Amino acid sequence: MASEEAPSKEFVLTLDQSNFAETVAKHDFIVVDFYAPWCGPCKMLAPELEKAASVLSSHDPPVALAKVDANDEKNEELANLRNGGKNIQEYKGPRDAEGIVEYLKKQSGPASAEIKSVDDANALINGNKIIVVGIFPEFSGEKFENFMALAEKLRSDYDFGHTLDAKLLPCGESSVAGPTVRLFKPFDELVVDFEDFDVDAMEKFVEESSVPIVTLFNKDPANRPFVVKFFNSPNAKAMLFMNLSSEVADPFKSKYREVAELYKGKGLSFLMGDIEASQGMFEYFGLKEDQVPLIIIQSNDGQKYIKANLESDQISSWLKEYKEGNVPPYRKSEPIPEVNNEPVKVVVADSLQDMVFNSGKNVLLDFYAPWCGPCKMLAPILDEVAVSLQSDAEIVIAKIDATANDVPEDLFDVKGYPTLYFRSASGNLVEYDGDRTKEDIINFIQKNRDKTIQQQDEGKDEL
Repeated sequence: MASEEAPSKEFVLTLDQSNFAETVAKHDFIVVDFYAPWCGPCKMLAPELEKAASVLSSHDPPVALAKVDANDEKNEELANLRNGGKNIQEYKGPRDAEGIVEYLKKQSGPASAEIKSVDDANALINGNKIIVVGIFPEFSGEKFENFMALAEKLRSDYDFGHTLDAKLLPCGESSVAGPTVRLFKPFDELVVDFEDFDVDAMEKFVEESSVPIVTLFNKDPANRPFVVKFFNSPNAKAMLFMNLSSEVADPFKSKYREVAELYKGKGLSFLMGDIEASQGMFEYFGLKEDQVPLIIIQSNDGQKYIKANLESDQISSWLKEYKEGNVPPYRKSEPIPEVNNEPVKVVVADSLQDMVFNSGKNVLLDFYAPWCGPCKMLAPILDEVAVSLQSDAEIVIAKIDATANDVPEDLFDVKGYPTLYFRSASGNLVEYDGDRTKEDIINFIQKNRDKTIQQQDEGKDEL
């Protein structure tokens, strides 16, 4: 991918506030990298983008690549900007120079490729990914226009084609004259037809049809797009974890798929995860390897339900119990500490109710992460606050590791660390957003705490 230009020439355009709008407006299609100078993956991507930009600069038509220092903004990574910046789509292609070139050549061309021959069809439909093809008696009319609008809208996610002859396609009913939308996929029924050409209806069809009945989560990168779709789904999520290469895996796979087909379209998506690839999920959910085979369900309200040490013939009956509301929620929690005599008390998920909600006291609770720098800076300040107030039995300063314990999302909005909440003895809950100094925190507590009878009498005497 060498270039004949001088080595000093940069092909990736540098944009900032002074030239961003003007530059983007000049291009029907431009790819912008929103990067941060300190970001490791950004540094690895930069030379690949430059190589790709040098090749794409001579493409017909040329494809422009640009970069924006987003150090002070949200890092949006890569984005495809179309029609002078009016349409913005997330870049979902490769991160190596050769892959970037091939992906952007497709993205800069027509949203849907015409299939005129068997070779055209075989080149597009290779059996490895989702392909959407429109079959039409003629390339005109509202249905054809709606299909092309869909292709433009979803082109970052799927490859599209259109044809006048269904016989050219590698599988599916060849006598179809159309109009028909035919979706090819490398799993389940392989081919699905659809005949409603409303754009929203087609989009829903494509999105739902492109998710496997059972999504496979292992170390194969080809499965990653489907795993992303699984977790982006609005459905509740059922996840079976086990050693998928073990001798006992086959009956689990068979029974699990049977149940998944039974619940298809009923608001529950299914994933099967190999334990070797699932360590991050085990840490996130607070699971242990000696619990496998296990099923965990995460509902839309954040509740989790678990069946550990599962037998294959228990899958159907346990799912039925869950759907009927007869399975109690699972809560990730550290053990309740046997000794808790430091000035700042330790709260875990299993002690949250007793120590905060049922304590009858005014509680300042610090939601922290062990690796968080600002949390480490706040810790000694909270120690000082706790020591200063330890003679007041009505006040408790406490902390909870929010990475190791489930936090009730309906009560606490913890989006970063540290997050501080104060709950008064009478139940008033308020987030602390003041300065993180001993004096400010103590003043906040005294202002928001419930007054004792003695304090109320002292206030009357002062009057």
